[in-house]
Amino acid sequence: MSKNFKITYSALNADMNVIHQEFDVAYARLKAELGWSVPSIVNGKPIQTGRVNKKFSPVNTQELIANYHTVSEADLNEAFLASKKAQSKWASTPWQERVAITKKAADIIRERRMKIAALMTLEVGKNRMESLGDAEESADLLCYYAEQMEHANGFIQPLGKLSPNENTQDVLRPFGVFAVIAPFNFPMALGAGMASAAILGGNSVILKPSDDAPATAYEIYLAYRDAGLPEGVLQVVFGNGPALGEWMVKHPHCDGVAFTGSKAVGMSIIRTLHSGAYAKPALVELGGKNAAFVCETADLDKAASGSVRSAFGLSGQKCSALSRLYVHESVYSAFIEKLVAEAKKLVTVGDASQKEIYMGPVINAKAVERHLQAINESKVMGKIVFGGTDLRELPQFKNGHFADPTIVELPSTARHFKDEFFSPFLAVAKFSSLEDIITEANKADYGLTGGIFTGKKEEIQYFMDHMEAGVLYANRATGATTGAWPGVQSFCGWKGSGASGKGGCGPYYVSQFMREQSRTIME
Repeated sequence: MSKNFKITYSALNADMNVIHQEFDVAYARLKAELGWSVPSIVNGKPIQTGRVNKKFSPVNTQELIANYHTVSEADLNEAFLASKKAQSKWASTPWQERVAITKKAADIIRERRMKIAALMTLEVGKNRMESLGDAEESADLLCYYAEQMEHANGFIQPLGKLSPNENTQDVLRPFGVFAVIAPFNFPMALGAGMASAAILGGNSVILKPSDDAPATAYEIYLAYRDAGLPEGVLQVVFGNGPALGEWMVKHPHCDGVAFTGSKAVGMSIIRTLHSGAYAKPALVELGGKNAAFVCETADLDKAASGSVRSAFGLSGQKCSALSRLYVHESVYSAFIEKLVAEAKKLVTVGDASQKEIYMGPVINAKAVERHLQAINESKVMGKIVFGGTDLRELPQFKNGHFADPTIVELPSTARHFKDEFFSPFLAVAKFSSLEDIITEANKADYGLTGGIFTGKKEEIQYFMDHMEAGVLYANRATGATTGAWPGVQSFCGWKGSGASGKGGCGPYYVSQFMREQSRTIME
């Protein structure tokens, strides 16, 4: 049954008994083998020399998850040379064959989804439903992007004629070698999604995953390898994140970058790629400071559910997470009461491998400190209505990176409504005019997702027309601002949340990894 059942981030009501049993088996198997070795892959060969980095559990920092082998600059140079050589042949491979290999890789991911999900729970601290959703999304992304190639006939189409003996085709061609730099929070879906789009377009890929999720990202390489992808088309490299990423972006054989991460790093990548002899493509998704609005005619139960799930899913470490909430003054008190009650009911904190736990740890100690700073400032400026403690003071949390899910009433001018914390922190403020508060909300640098709860169609339309964000939801109880799925919700960041104006999960993604060429032949 479980192999035919899809876990999305919005799956709430299914009978999950078999799913839980299968996850428990996969998790126990991995748990018994902790401390495994994960090599970088360069030119088809495992790199197991040089520096070894250690990945420890965010739940228990005494527990070693994996040793992963990093690459030197010489190794990286070899990877780019191999990638450049492999790309030349891969670009001439019929697009139908590229599609077939990608779809086979998707099937392999689905077959291995329990192992992959268990890996994510171990490495990142995601709860099992978030981890399974990530694995499922990875496979769906591969298939959805492959279907884009099919529907566009490999992005080859005829153009018009100026004379009877003129034949012109429009063809999208690959750029060459793409550096794909993936984050920790969706180590499978984002890494696989960016890499697969580049590969389908005829590019080769060097994938650098987050230092916090090496083993999960390695599964992307294994799935493609076992699907028959030619050697050198996809390589995976580990290393000290900032240094290795900078080497990749600045390498002369890097023809483009796909990156998901912080705004500061993303903007630095763009500046680097646009500073040479010619501009190179930079496809970046750069986080968010996502807002939702609860209007006076809203279903407050739906609004409370959607807000809590969006704010505290994956410990607030989603670029789409709800982090600022504006509530109409007429329903403010009643809604806050429901919001806090929903948080108390839903948000259990602990070891995310346990099925009763909703929220695991944040990724590292730095994230905990950033969260606590926001809380301490709030104690002076506002009122904490839920959470707000230092969980490190409790014995059950002392060895992990746990952050107390927190809801704070603050003035809408506070920096908590502008700065991204990437932690389970929700700032709440009152409003009286929807038009005025949307104007205020749009002052943030970011523009990724947004949500509204209202019973009025005209308010929904106003929100859709005026909110400066790429992903908008109305009256969504399963997630006020979260839960996008391939082919269902395009995931595009506006303003400081993106650069290309077209996002992942949507119908225009693959074409961004290719460049246009017009071919006229006279008969």
